[in-house]
Amino acid sequence: MFGKTLNFDSNRVWEAFTFYIVQTVVLVGVATTLVYGLNMFGVVKETGSFFAGGETYRLIGTCFVLLVSSGMLYSKGLSNDMFAFAVTVLAIWLSWHNSVMLAMIPVALMSTFDAKK
Repeated sequence: MFGKTLNFDSNRVWEAFTFYIVQTVVLVGVATTLVYGLNMFGVVKETGSFFAGGETYRLIGTCFVLLVSSGMLYSKGLSNDMFAFAVTVLAIWLSWHNSVMLAMIPVALMSTFDAKK
C-alpha cells in the first residue's frame, strides 16, 4: 500500500529538499513583505522578523501551508488520496501549533507523491 509512496530514491529526495528550500524562501519573503505592508497601513502593530515568530507570522505561514498543500493536492490529482489528505492536515496542524518551518517538511515530502492513475 505504501510502496510507491515511501520510495525515496536519491532523485526524489533531492526534489523534496529543493522544494522545501525554495518554498521556505518564498514564504519568508511573502510573509515579511506582507507584514511590512500591513504595518505601514496600521493594520499590524508588531513587526520583527519571520524567524522571531509572532501571531501574525503564524497566521500568514499557516495560510501559506494551506494554499501550497491544497494546490499540490489539486494539481497532482491527489484530492481523493486519503494519505495525502492526512499529510495535508498534519502539515496545517504543525504549522499552527509548532512551527511553519517544521510544517513544510510534510508538504515537501508530499511533493514526491505520484498521482494515482
